[in-house]
Amino acid sequence: MAWMILASAGVLEIGFGFGMKLSDGFTRLIPSLFTAATGLSSVFLLSLALRTLPVGTGYAVWTGIGAAGTAIVGIAMLGESASPVRMLCIASILGGVIGLRLVSA
Repeated sequence: MAWMILASAGVLEIGFGFGMKLSDGFTRLIPSLFTAATGLSSVFLLSLALRTLPVGTGYAVWTGIGAAGTAIVGIAMLGESASPVRMLCIASILGGVIGLRLVSA
């Protein structure tokens, strides 16, 4: 159950990163509210998952999902670069997240 909560927290972290971009420096109300809601929700779920998961593993997986997911959303929805080096970095982050999950099982 903790892994599902952590995955949900990671997805909300992606929304937080995307919302920050859309908020334009917190000058737009609705995207700013979305950013605040997803950020707070993400941290709350992370704290629940850390009740049973090791903090190093949980935090690394949470940030990895957020970082890789936000980069993928940037490519898919904002037209950001999908250069081979960038894709390799995203794949490396995801590989680390999967590896942490496997060794913590």
